[in-house]
Amino acid sequence: MSKKTLAQITAMTPEARYDYLVEEVKANQEIWTLQDVDGCVMLTTEDEDCIPMWPSEEAAAQWAVDEWKDCEPLSIPLDEWLERWVTGMEDDELLVAVFPVQDDLGVVVPPWDLEGRIKPKTRH
Repeated sequence: MSKKTLAQITAMTPEARYDYLVEEVKANQEIWTLQDVDGCVMLTTEDEDCIPMWPSEEAAAQWAVDEWKDCEPLSIPLDEWLERWVTGMEDDELLVAVFPVQDDLGVVVPPWDLEGRIKPKTRH
């Protein structure tokens, strides 16, 4: 994928941002969220609680404004996310808000859906 500016990436459709996040996470072996003194940022839609995830520190930092201004980007190594976060989020019935931007929450998916897109397929 060609290098795009953050402004170009954030202007993409939610589905395109999802695809972009998957490729970046695979390439960089890390995923980003935001945290404050109480832990990870949680977003609530009408029906579900989500943890937002971004492909880079820069993208996550863009969200840290207004009520989130005290939040810091948190890098999660991909292996840790796959081993601990996916099952932990499922146990807590949390979903992933994939690469939200200021006026768009992005695609909201179960953690195992994102895991399935990131992990290489194994043949049996």
